[in-house]
Amino acid sequence: MSNEATGRKKVLSAPELWTGEPTHWCSGCHYGIILRLILETIEEMGIEDEAIGVTSVGCSYPSFIFYKMDMIAALHGRAPDVATGLKHARFGENIVFTIQGDGDLAAIGMGELINAANRFEKLTTIFLNNGTYGTTGGQLAPTTILGQYTTTTPDGRNYETFGFPVHVPEMMATMKGVAYTARSSVHTPAAFAQTRKYMKKAFQKQVNNVGYSLLEIISACPPGWKMSPVDCNKHIEETVLREYSLGEFKDVDDVFETEE
Repeated sequence: MSNEATGRKKVLSAPELWTGEPTHWCSGCHYGIILRLILETIEEMGIEDEAIGVTSVGCSYPSFIFYKMDMIAALHGRAPDVATGLKHARFGENIVFTIQGDGDLAAIGMGELINAANRFEKLTTIFLNNGTYGTTGGQLAPTTILGQYTTTTPDGRNYETFGFPVHVPEMMATMKGVAYTARSSVHTPAAFAQTRKYMKKAFQKQVNNVGYSLLEIISACPPGWKMSPVDCNKHIEETVLREYSLGEFKDVDDVFETEE
């Protein structure tokens, strides 16, 4: 039966930049939602012909099969380096972004991230934080919150043995070459809408050639957290956000501006 016959109206469709390949992520994982947001943002801004994405090792690694645009897969943690090479090889004409998980970015790739920002690269990083190594067995990650159970912290993370969770956007906000950092989530409709605004801002900083931009997005990992998708959303709201507050930490149009 047609929509005309039922009186129903189609108000939402898949992003045109999606290849149509079925996503492979676990039920309840937020990566698919974030994928949609990235595609919709690029389409809305009209930068699909200039955009090049770089994925790195982890659950986000095979994202390139879902994008109808130029994509490249980097070695573990090396996405900012590959993105830097692409940006310079193309004489700054392209909008180059990285998609990285917390084990990739905040562990083996932290040096690459910090140095790219310190070099004043005009890149955008979408940082997916689910607080665990989802691909390799659910081990402790730099962003694992205190008390969280993982395969390498069966009694929960404690700071005496394993230190503290790293707060990437706050740390990046202290760097001169960084134009924008924020943290958001997609566990509620309101959070989804806020993430859309933050993501557009992050890309716009690169379009305007201001400086490095990074958006961290809190994501659920039902298998790693040993929770149902519904319980994951509750866990984010009631526990994860106590450690990781949402919001913007730096938003400047000129990194050389100084506060009076």
